[in-house]
Amino acid sequence: MRAEREGDEAVDVDGDGAELRSEIGRLLTFSDAVFAIIITLLVLDLRAPEAPPGRMSRALLDQWPAYLAYVTSYLVVAVSWLSHKGTFRRVVRADPGLHGWNLTVLFGTALLPFVTSIVSRALQHGDRADERVTTGLYGLVGVLLSIGWLGLYHHLSRSRALLHPRVPPRVFAVERGRGLVGLVGFGAAGLAGVLVDPVVALAIFLVLPVFYALSSNGLFDLQRRLRRQPARR
Repeated sequence: MRAEREGDEAVDVDGDGAELRSEIGRLLTFSDAVFAIIITLLVLDLRAPEAPPGRMSRALLDQWPAYLAYVTSYLVVAVSWLSHKGTFRRVVRADPGLHGWNLTVLFGTALLPFVTSIVSRALQHGDRADERVTTGLYGLVGVLLSIGWLGLYHHLSRSRALLHPRVPPRVFAVERGRGLVGLVGFGAAGLAGVLVDPVVALAIFLVLPVFYALSSNGLFDLQRRLRRQPARR
């Protein structure tokens, strides 16, 4: 199979090129639609507070847990979408395994609006037991999402035929590290929320998207950029 780069997409130029483009196109169109719906559902939990005249500012400030939960989950969804885009720029065809792991990633991401809502409500009501349970559940959803990414990267690392010929052979073997970071990070945050303090869990939940944002095009690309920086000086 021979492939060339067209814009941001890897395009097959053999006889079945149109079919392969259509297959990947449908996968990306469906995935982008799911990400868009998830982000829309997140914002629906932000509601205008009911407040008497002159108390709107106080009522808005009292909703800070909803804002914190929204920002955290928005960042997770945003960097998941960026990572998804960066991953599939390297893919030229799909097989049942790839479709399965892609759906697993979407499954974990689609749970975020639910856990975001219950974490927000627990924090607003100030019940410590509920805060511990809900932050633990948020960590569990993060673990499920990370398992999806880890499986996706592992499948691509063992399925060279699905990738653009110019993709380095070890790129997705390295990318599995991103899935492991999420698996450990979200798991540790969930346990910290249940056993230590929900505030610790919330801090970790905010830090993890920063890591993923820095490596949204892949851990392999991030390593290459870091190696180039001293040379430029």
